[in-house]
Amino acid sequence: MPSSNRIADAFAAAKAQSRPALVAYLTAGDPSPARSASLALALNRGGADVLELGVPFSDPVADGPVIQQASDRALKAGTNVRRVLEIAAEIRRQSALPIVLFSYLNPLMRYGFDALARDARDAGIDGCLLTDLSVEEAAGPVSKLRAAGLDTVFLAAPTSTDRRLKLVSELSSGFVYVVSRTGVTGERSDVAASVEPLVNKIKSMTDKPLAVGFGVSKREHVAAIGGYADGVIIGSAIMRIIEQHGHAPDLESRLEQFMRTLSGKEDSPR
Repeated sequence: MPSSNRIADAFAAAKAQSRPALVAYLTAGDPSPARSASLALALNRGGADVLELGVPFSDPVADGPVIQQASDRALKAGTNVRRVLEIAAEIRRQSALPIVLFSYLNPLMRYGFDALARDARDAGIDGCLLTDLSVEEAAGPVSKLRAAGLDTVFLAAPTSTDRRLKLVSELSSGFVYVVSRTGVTGERSDVAASVEPLVNKIKSMTDKPLAVGFGVSKREHVAAIGGYADGVIIGSAIMRIIEQHGHAPDLESRLEQFMRTLSGKEDSPR
């Protein structure tokens, strides 16, 4: 089954506008499953080109404290894989925003990859990002997801060998997630200097879009990364706003305004 092309089209549209695509991460179910779709749509209005919809997990080892705590709140609110798929379907009914299911391996293995591939596609999801699935062992899940028309996204890290970077480039579709620094996710004051050479190395291996994440929280970061990469991924900074204002009636407006600040849409009339 062919891909929906929504992810590829989003990156192509951003490139045509001479800007990086903005990929926004949202932990599904935080502050509540009922509110997640409206938060995603607010991010889209603010300028998000692609949504990473996170499946909450009890042991998110790649994530810093902000997303760890978001996962804990979402799990306590009763969020599971099936509920995340329902949230995705609700978003899809209201928007053409590309959706990447962001998950650790265990919840998806428990759900079953055959069922996941079918149900994710039916929910309007465009791809899956499997944070802790080793690329050396990814052929089986990738084949099932691709057969359902879903893109697959893998992480390229500063510590990755050239062999692993090639595997990541080959197994990724939609885009490649380039990790800007070692360690866990979280807001940083600046962009790691080592990420530009890493992006350039991966460019020599693939022509797929490259999006940089881990530590992006300011418009200056977006501008800097946009000089050499195709996309910028924002996660902890978004979830920090939800952590601080999760029960505020204007949370959607706060998220939209934050994305407008990153995208430059704050300079444009609404």
